[in-house]
Amino acid sequence: MRSLMPDPASRWGYRLQRMWLTPLFRALLRTGLPCMIIGGAVYAHVSQPHVRVAIGESLLEARSWVQERPEFMVHLVAIEGVSEETAEVVRKAIHVDFPVSSFDLDLEALRTDVETLSPVKSASLRVRPGGVLEVGVTERVPAMVWRSWDGLKLIDVDGVVLRPLSERGEAGVLPLAVGEGAERAVGEALDLVRAAAPIRDRLRGLRRMGERRWDVVLDRGQVIQLPEEAPVRALERVILLDTAQDLLARDITHVDLRNPRRPTLRLAESGLEELREIRGIELGANVNE
Repeated sequence: MRSLMPDPASRWGYRLQRMWLTPLFRALLRTGLPCMIIGGAVYAHVSQPHVRVAIGESLLEARSWVQERPEFMVHLVAIEGVSEETAEVVRKAIHVDFPVSSFDLDLEALRTDVETLSPVKSASLRVRPGGVLEVGVTERVPAMVWRSWDGLKLIDVDGVVLRPLSERGEAGVLPLAVGEGAERAVGEALDLVRAAAPIRDRLRGLRRMGERRWDVVLDRGQVIQLPEEAPVRALERVILLDTAQDLLARDITHVDLRNPRRPTLRLAESGLEELREIRGIELGANVNE
């Protein structure tokens, strides 16, 4: 008697035939399975310690071979846009042993090192064809001589100290600023120097008072005491008075403008004597009358 139950073998055969007709299954069986077998074999081989060491050494050798090719080697440094003195300072700050591969140069770190130098305002670095490390530098320009408690210093418009000075004459005709806090107001000081152009030959320097206002020091011991607010305008008024009435040619020691509403003049001793004599003559004339 024939069994009514289906044959399991025929059932599985039917399913395999149906799966084989599926494109994804055929691709996995024909490509995926061999790749998995090969990948497993390669991984098993590469995972061995001595094989990994050998591969790492080979990669390092290949990298060195590429990086040390002549077209990637840097042989010298060129510093552009600065004086020879500053160029020498920059050259010493670039701690690079030439020749060196351009791949081994950290240009950003080198730029930071160069910009920390006091004579340098900004810098840019690039490797140009021919194996040259080009350093472009914007140099700080001396603007004023600053005399502080520890001596003379050459500073730029931002108040950055460029270098110390042994004597005033080393800075040529640059103006002199004295006092604590003067280096933080260089821009205002230079505005005052420009405003004082009509009496430039008499100007001896500027003195910072209390880190908040300026005194203009002239020859013959004369001092113009400026206010905290609008000092340039106040100095221009004094110069106009001097042009019209020879104010600064008189026996005056101080022109006090600290209170703009009450400007005062302080006379020298000779001026006081002359004033006493004038007043005495006027008083005698009044008595005689």
